[in-house]
Amino acid sequence: MSVLVTGGAGFIGSHLCEALLKKGLSVICLDNFDPFYDPQLKHANLELCHKNEKFSLINGDILDKNQLENVFKTNAVDAVFHLAALAGVRPSIQNPARYAHVNVVGTTNLLELAQRYNVKKCLLASTSSIYGNNTKVPFSESDLVNEPVSPYAASKRAAELMAYNMHHLYGFPVACIRFFTVYGPRQRPEMAIHKFTRMIDQGERIPVFNHGHCLRDYTYIDDIIQGVLGVYDTDFSFDIINLGESQTISTLDLITLIEEQLGKKARLDLLPAQDGDVEQTFADISKAKKDYGYDPKFSVRDGFSLFMAWYQRIKK
Repeated sequence: MSVLVTGGAGFIGSHLCEALLKKGLSVICLDNFDPFYDPQLKHANLELCHKNEKFSLINGDILDKNQLENVFKTNAVDAVFHLAALAGVRPSIQNPARYAHVNVVGTTNLLELAQRYNVKKCLLASTSSIYGNNTKVPFSESDLVNEPVSPYAASKRAAELMAYNMHHLYGFPVACIRFFTVYGPRQRPEMAIHKFTRMIDQGERIPVFNHGHCLRDYTYIDDIIQGVLGVYDTDFSFDIINLGESQTISTLDLITLIEEQLGKKARLDLLPAQDGDVEQTFADISKAKKDYGYDPKFSVRDGFSLFMAWYQRIKK
């Protein structure tokens, strides 16, 4: 039996592939190496995976249903970890139709085939962006999420609804896992922690939106992977699960932390809030702890120290 990881060459996906291989599973990674950022970085993410004989890579797209079906036909896929998606709030505002097509149609393709080929369970990567500007904190899985503030968030919520529909019609087990701002080694270069660290290090001015007052629940990659594996190892029918640290930090305080560890001063351009950005994210993780053994361990300071050690190793 094998497990399929879509988007497995990305930041979270590559860490997940490594963890699944450590569990002794055969891992099929499907990735289209979309040029949203340098595909060579994604290839580098899989360096350790390629050393394991139980790992295989397919260069493919969740929108190519024929190719996707061939993956299921030729492999005994036991479980699916669906991470492939177009990411990013701000780019989604520029091209909402493409985000809807990839994130909704692509997910529907995958769910339909997983059900048809008797996959035992499917775990979908979702996002804290779904909560929008919810004023009730921390965000709970039972909160209403009917007011997404970006096409990205709307597309991911639609994917959750399609997952529920597949479960309702066929009894197919699906878990939608809402990630809260994941960071760590291999983080995408346009994400805040990586971007700010690089720009401060290079002496560039940083655009800081909402005048630095946004609050984020940053979650270290090792905690996310532990949480995902906890869901995988537990029986479920349909569920939605938050994975975060349940701690928040403002953008300005995050920049101060980066300054301290780099030993360099940031040059800031304080700007108004941008369309699509939420004012805060803050995860209620009581359900993940109780039902799936989630046990996050990294404060943002501790996790950032590990990120910084990686950044210093790989920077050009």
